[in-house]
Amino acid sequence: MTTTVRVLVVDDQRVVREGLETLLGLLDGITVAGTAADGAEAVELTATLQPDLVLMDLNMPRMDGIEATAALAADHPHVPVVVLTTYSDEERVFAALRAGARGYLTKDAGAAEIHTAITTAAGGRAHLDPEVQRLLLDALRAGAPAFPAAGTARPDELTAREADVVRLVAAGLSNTEIAEHLVVSLSTVKTHINHIFTKTDLRDRAQLVAYAYRSGLATPL
Repeated sequence: MTTTVRVLVVDDQRVVREGLETLLGLLDGITVAGTAADGAEAVELTATLQPDLVLMDLNMPRMDGIEATAALAADHPHVPVVVLTTYSDEERVFAALRAGARGYLTKDAGAAEIHTAITTAAGGRAHLDPEVQRLLLDALRAGAPAFPAAGTARPDELTAREADVVRLVAAGLSNTEIAEHLVVSLSTVKTHINHIFTKTDLRDRAQLVAYAYRSGLATPL
């Protein structure tokens, strides 16, 4: 590489942040621009530090990694996010990739794989852990709609995440269950629902369920 990739490290555990900072400092072509303890701080520091890439944990307080990835994709689309997390379950993987993550690694990844993921994502391509690749292939073979088609229309200017919340409400999930399903905080779900009510001029969940089926966001089984 002819340029150095400046990385923002995001993890709520101080020992992990410091360990990654040390590790990345030993890798060719990579330097640490800063560290953040949660997603909200990551969004703030991305605006001020202008890193080339964000290395993002998922399970964090205040704002989790998926919410932060979505926020960065919206506000700083030129800054790729590589997820580095303990989790490799289907829901978190798909949620992170839907939010805009360019790479996904688990924390048992070695230095060489982390280096490859960072340089690959910084170069505009994707890099996925082999287990994550297997999940995606299995989903494709099963015909699962893991990702909405590009350009899929959504009514009332709903965001992709708000549309997901509408579908889950229509499926009968409580706010707590929606939070668990999307791997976000309960307060985030409530905020999404308030925004949905405002955009759709609806008053309660019963109306929202009817709206979901009427608009095609949900379909009868």
